[in-house]
Amino acid sequence: MPELPEVETTCRGITPHVLCSPILSVIVRDSRLRWPVPDDLSASLTGGEFARIERRAKYLIFHHTRGFLIAHLGMTGSMRIVSPQEPARPHDHIDIGFANGVVLRYHDPRRFGSFHWVEGAVLSHPLLNSLGPEPLSSEFTGRYLHDRARGRSQAVKLFIMDAKIVVGVGNIYANEALFAAGIDPRRAAGRISLARYDHLAQHIKRILTYAINRGGTTLRDFVGGDGKPGYFAQELHVYGRGEKPCTACDEPLRETRLGQRATVFCKRCQN
Repeated sequence: MPELPEVETTCRGITPHVLCSPILSVIVRDSRLRWPVPDDLSASLTGGEFARIERRAKYLIFHHTRGFLIAHLGMTGSMRIVSPQEPARPHDHIDIGFANGVVLRYHDPRRFGSFHWVEGAVLSHPLLNSLGPEPLSSEFTGRYLHDRARGRSQAVKLFIMDAKIVVGVGNIYANEALFAAGIDPRRAAGRISLARYDHLAQHIKRILTYAINRGGTTLRDFVGGDGKPGYFAQELHVYGRGEKPCTACDEPLRETRLGQRATVFCKRCQN
C-alpha cells in the first residue's frame, strides 16, 4: 500500500503540471472503486481548476474552484501525468484532462482507492475529521506520544500505526522506526519511557523525511506522479527481511504478525 512518503511523492510530482489550468474533461472508465465514484464528478470538475493540492495523512486534497476533491490511492493506486495520446491501459480508471495539454490518470488494479467531491469545510469530512497530527509537524513529539500512550497495553507498533494517534506511519515505516529506536514492536505502548518516545519520534521524522526525499519506497505496484518508482526500499533494515541477518548485529531477524501485519525485528537490538 502506498504510505505517507509515496502519497507525498505523488503530490509533489503532479502539482506543477495541473495547477491553475482549466479542466476540460473527466473520463471515468470504471466507477467501482472502494466507494463508487460520484456520478456528477465530471460536472463538478469540468470548467474549474485546481488552485492547490495538499496531502493530509494518506489523502490528497485538491482545492478546486467550486469545492474539494479528496482522493485516496488505496492498496495499489497511482496517479501519473500522461499525454492525451497515451492509450489507456487496463485498470486506468479515471482521466482528468487539462487545457495545458496534460492528463492526470488514475490507475488502480485492485480498485481500493476512492474519489470524493466535497463542498464546504473539507477537513470536517468523516474521512478526515478524526485524524491525529502529521508526523512531520511540530505537534508530533515524544512527549505527545508518551502522554497518549499512558495506561495502554496495546503493542507500540500498533499504537504508532493508529491514525487517530498519528497519521501516515504505515507498516513499512513503523518497522523501520522501531528498529532505529531500538524498541521491540511488541512492547506495551504504556510501558515505554518518555526518553525512548523522544528517540522514536525523532526517528519517525527522520525516516519519513528521508524516504520522501528518496521518492518513497519501491513497492510492486507503486510509482510516483512522474511514472517512476521510488528508491528507498533498497535501504530497508528490517521490513521484508525476516530471517535475514540484522544489519547491526548479524542476529537473524524475527518475523511475527501484529494486527495482521508482518512485523520484523531484531531480538538482540530491540527491547
